[in-house]
Amino acid sequence: MAKSIMVQGTTSNAGKSFLAAALCRIFKQDGYSVAPFKSQNMALNSFITADGLEMGRAQVMQAEAAGIAPTVEMNPILLKPTNDTGSQVIVNGCVRGVMAARDYFAFKRQLVPDVMRAYQTLVENYDIIVLEGAGSPAEINLKQEDIVNMGMAKMAGAPVLLCADIDRGGVFASLYGTVALLEPDERARVKGLVINNFRGDKTILDPGVAMLEKLTGIPVVGVVPHLPVDLDDEDSLTERFDRDAGHGLVDIAVVRLPRISNFTDFNSLSRMPEVHLRYVKSASQLGSPDVVILPGTKNTMDDLRWLRQSGLEAAILKHAASGGAVVGICGGYQMLCRTISDPEGVEAGGELRGMGLLAADTVFLGEKARTRVSGCVNHARGIFEGLNGACFTGYEIHMGRTSGNTDFAILHQQGEQMPDGMADGNVWGSYVHGIFDDGAFARAFVSCLLRARGLDMAQGVEDWDAYKQRQYDLLADGVRASLDMEKIYAIMEEGICT
Repeated sequence: MAKSIMVQGTTSNAGKSFLAAALCRIFKQDGYSVAPFKSQNMALNSFITADGLEMGRAQVMQAEAAGIAPTVEMNPILLKPTNDTGSQVIVNGCVRGVMAARDYFAFKRQLVPDVMRAYQTLVENYDIIVLEGAGSPAEINLKQEDIVNMGMAKMAGAPVLLCADIDRGGVFASLYGTVALLEPDERARVKGLVINNFRGDKTILDPGVAMLEKLTGIPVVGVVPHLPVDLDDEDSLTERFDRDAGHGLVDIAVVRLPRISNFTDFNSLSRMPEVHLRYVKSASQLGSPDVVILPGTKNTMDDLRWLRQSGLEAAILKHAASGGAVVGICGGYQMLCRTISDPEGVEAGGELRGMGLLAADTVFLGEKARTRVSGCVNHARGIFEGLNGACFTGYEIHMGRTSGNTDFAILHQQGEQMPDGMADGNVWGSYVHGIFDDGAFARAFVSCLLRARGLDMAQGVEDWDAYKQRQYDLLADGVRASLDMEKIYAIMEEGICT
């Protein structure tokens, strides 16, 4: 029987995902087979597994840290918000439907068998399971029928580490208050407290740590310092949107759509020394970039309306008309088309004029495409002529089908060799997520932009996967040095009596 440990947090973005990833890496380094698990995830950043199933990227990142291939059992429920009050519900990697928040709250207990079958599959195949909660276990309005925090801990018989981010302020109050709001049996599951993201002299914290331990009766098993590691983050709370990455000669502006999804597509570009990558959400922020990227979105039609209303569409069209480069990925690719129609009401129904930068049309259909792909670029011209012959791998997650002049098809799906994108001079689009993760393809892309300015690439690019493996080791080293790992192993050995 696998041992387990669960990481919960006092808030969203308390560092749960990174702490769970660190534990996955540490246990792997110590010789154990380990798998991550999160019963229910809410995020627009998702991933397609080798068998064509959709799951949240946080557990993909943690599986990479554990040195194993991600499988949908690691995240059996994924909620992808379609608006402020509803989400697409994905169970075991397949779409179950779209539900309003209140309807899902009443329905979710029916998914417990799916959750437990997934969890049991992992228990039977690994030595240690690292579970992650969501938000806070002390959301007293949501605790009834909980299946992701203490409810999941009970079903799994897992001891809990409760973490808080000191950068947010009030770390002692948030830890103490969370513990105080738990029921007695829930409080008994919390076996250790963790303070995350500390900067400065730890001895200054010691009096507060001692008082907190006395008040709660729970040991603080570690104060984790701020660790400057570069790992994929999952949701809209990411700090990437608010900072410029790099100071290179190539200026890449990614449009921060209201329902942006899979923004991790561009993390690999942001670390290249030749690149300055930034996220923009207004026409005044756009400036004169070398390339504008329209990313994926959970609601193409609504986000295109926003693009139009904000003035960004007009600014991008002006940029393209002057010869500036424009790239669309997934939903961004659909926006570049002449028309977008939704006869089945997948999004909002009706038809919408696209940006008209590509001679193609998109129709939304009820069935979602979910597949891993690989291929090479063909027929690219203009600025992107240097991409011809460049190969890539990635994955597709989309509801629409795009058709047009295949003379400009640049990407082919593995096996079927079907058109998977379109290029027209300084504009290209594709459904492929993760297309920039391959170092050679990213290098070819940035080289095209540099050549347009009469410049050359200065050096090679480390493969994105190799780079991430180094980051997982840095994360594990920092967390191992600051956590009482002997205590954590003892907590797992002792377990919880259910």
